[in-house]
Amino acid sequence: MRRLFSNFATGAPGVGLLLLRLVSGIGLVVHGVLVVRGAPPLGPAVLDVLTISTGLLLLVGLWTPMAGTMLAILALGHAFLHRVDPWTCVLMGILGVALALLGPGVWSVDARLFGWKNIRIPD
Repeated sequence: MRRLFSNFATGAPGVGLLLLRLVSGIGLVVHGVLVVRGAPPLGPAVLDVLTISTGLLLLVGLWTPMAGTMLAILALGHAFLHRVDPWTCVLMGILGVALALLGPGVWSVDARLFGWKNIRIPD
């Protein structure tokens, strides 16, 4: 399981990872909710629900490497489907790849569930 989460950074790097997760998660959830409220056809609605769930996973920091990978894939798909503003999708895709490679940071559910454990052996 250690290989799945590359870093549980503390201090300033941990705050940076938290900010990356919050910005990308809030952006995904807001975008998904706005599009779903517009009553799109069924095909894109499934993608938008997947976008909202990926954003929620990033907000709480659960399964961050997989959610970051999913963000990169969704952003690539949105860049090809919605050619009006592809640079926003490229930016979100880069954030997803960065989160997938760097890990969740210390302030995440991943760190609480899978972080380094201290084992005390009684005398």
